[in-house]
Amino acid sequence: MKLTGMVITTSLVAALAATPALAEDAHRDRQDIRHDRRDLRQDRRDVRRDTRDIRQDRRDLRQDRRELRRDVRQGDSPGAQAERQEIRSDRQDLRTDRADRRGDVRDVRQDRRDLRQDRRDVREDRRDGS
Repeated sequence: MKLTGMVITTSLVAALAATPALAEDAHRDRQDIRHDRRDLRQDRRDVRRDTRDIRQDRRDLRQDRRELRRDVRQGDSPGAQAERQEIRSDRQDLRTDRADRRGDVRDVRQDRRDLRQDRRDVREDRRDGS
């Protein structure tokens, strides 16, 4: 009889001790979800901004190429040289913006994976807590 009482008491104490830990895990997982959503929104904004910059860089390149053709037709060698330099600069800007966008797209994918994992953790915590 004493042994049964001790087993019941021990199991109750263990269950009560585990309850705050489960609640803390669930709270932390919900907080992670909020942070992941915020990160995801910011990364999507960054992708849109980089896409806009890429479009502008392409417009600048087209304009500089038109001006280069015009300078070459008119025989303006110093003007053509300046346009070539602008084209090199615009190409570098384009490469930089593309690299930024690739990094931001990578961040979006990672944030999506994190969000999915955190949602799974919350479901598991609910299942374990029930």
